[in-house]
Amino acid sequence: MAFSDQSLFHYTLLTFYLIGPPTFISLRFLQAPYGKHNRPGWGPTLSPPFAWFLMESPTLWLTLLLFPFGQHATNSKALILMSPFLIHYFHRTCIYPLRLSNTQRNTKTASGFPVTVALMGFGFNLLNAYLQARWVSHYKESYHNDGWFWWKLLGGLLVFLWGMWINIWSDRVLVGLRREGGGYKVPRGGCFELVSCANYFGEIVEWLGWSVMTWSWVGFGFFLYTCANLMPRALANHNWYLDKFGEDYPKGRKAVIPFLY
Repeated sequence: MAFSDQSLFHYTLLTFYLIGPPTFISLRFLQAPYGKHNRPGWGPTLSPPFAWFLMESPTLWLTLLLFPFGQHATNSKALILMSPFLIHYFHRTCIYPLRLSNTQRNTKTASGFPVTVALMGFGFNLLNAYLQARWVSHYKESYHNDGWFWWKLLGGLLVFLWGMWINIWSDRVLVGLRREGGGYKVPRGGCFELVSCANYFGEIVEWLGWSVMTWSWVGFGFFLYTCANLMPRALANHNWYLDKFGEDYPKGRKAVIPFLY
């Protein structure tokens, strides 16, 4: 029996859910070696701006390649629904690496980003872009019969935009601190008064909003994987701050979820 696209979609979605738990467990014990946790022994490296561009890029080009082949490709609701996903990843793929590149030039920093980690990120984004694009453009049931579509879209979009604002603002704060030079500093203001990793909190909120907008196992799976990937790293970052700054670090902050985690 021929292996159909529908079979590929379902098996890929199953894989999406299966990789979440081992990702969470492994990252509780071993952090990806970039940023604060940069360390040798992981093979050749790339410049961080190029690494981010490389590993995030499938979310743009693969989405744009697949979307026109879906049965809903010309449906205005499908086009509107796909837009927040593309907007987020345009920023993450194109704008964020440029900001990092400018910071590196101004501060003369040159820490490498392991090729192995970039390739793992590239692989995940291939999988994720395929699932999100194919579901929105093809496998979602009729948009015409979805009487709650606009309510789910509006409610989820408000959450998504709030998270995106937190994510972008927090990234700007962190990049700005690097631009000042003199090593790592304690980030202040906004959600940083509640959590150590406000940028991760913003991204988790974004994909919670996306799961509401799509109201699907595909969107919910992405939200769960985002938590599995970012929450352990946020805890590691939080402990790194505590070790580095000791008594000077705000005691009331959590790692990534205000008041909880």
